[in-house]
Amino acid sequence: MQIKNFKIDQQHRELTRHKTNLLPLACYKTTIQQNVHGYIPLHWHEEVQFVFVVEGNIRFQVNEQEITVEKGNGLFINSQCLHGAKDGQYRNGIYICLNVLPSFLMMPELFSAYVVPYTQATNLNHIKLDQATSWGKEACAHILSIYELLAKAGEFYEIHVSKHLTTLWLLLISNAKPVTDPVNLKKNKRMKEMLAWIHLHYDEAVTLEEIAKAGLLSKSECCRYFKSILGLSPIQYVNRYRIEKSLSLLQHTALSVTEIAYKVGFNGSSYFIEQFKKSMQTTPKSYQQHVKNGGLEW
Repeated sequence: MQIKNFKIDQQHRELTRHKTNLLPLACYKTTIQQNVHGYIPLHWHEEVQFVFVVEGNIRFQVNEQEITVEKGNGLFINSQCLHGAKDGQYRNGIYICLNVLPSFLMMPELFSAYVVPYTQATNLNHIKLDQATSWGKEACAHILSIYELLAKAGEFYEIHVSKHLTTLWLLLISNAKPVTDPVNLKKNKRMKEMLAWIHLHYDEAVTLEEIAKAGLLSKSECCRYFKSILGLSPIQYVNRYRIEKSLSLLQHTALSVTEIAYKVGFNGSSYFIEQFKKSMQTTPKSYQQHVKNGGLEW
């Protein structure tokens, strides 16, 4: 089994390029357990995302909400929304992921009327595409058709993809009423700013006060933001991010566990080992040895 490293930048923006040779979109299968973390970490991108669950049930987080999507159903995730995914009960989650730049959803003359109000709507962070509804069932079928067309890349496939995508978007906006709340827009912006600050300073002695200052919040407000959106305290998130950053050092360097602990911001190896075991269910040394023995294929 190939283990994949999901790459994001310091603002949680995904670094994967979402495009084919001609079309500003990408469509691929994701197996959650093949990710280096065992889950898809929180990230965001300009593209809107359509998901179809092929196997298992998957718990998606979109901003502060968690949505479980069963096999055979789908999900729409809006542009610039923080989102991630974890396996459900059986740890066998596989889903098709279709990422599309908003500008490709409609011709330029229709973009401001039929795309912008929906991608900027704060009440449409996500929409479930449920097989129990006729339009949800049809939407899922279009996602599958696009995936198959891109995989085969037959004659005129780009035109067929565009046709399915236009119909998919029409289905979505026909069943959604956009509302924009400036308060939620500001909340999401502040959250991204605090995450970006942590990603720049994680290897230093980080304090709650500094994190709150990055988001122009009080310490108590900062804690509420993190709890509501990430389900963690700010410092818990810092520790988890440090663990994520330690993985590549354990995989690709000859540094000792103690050296890595200090390099990612922990003030000693004991606390690093404790936090690593909580997150990865093994010790840093065991993880490092497992990689060296070929337990993970990179």
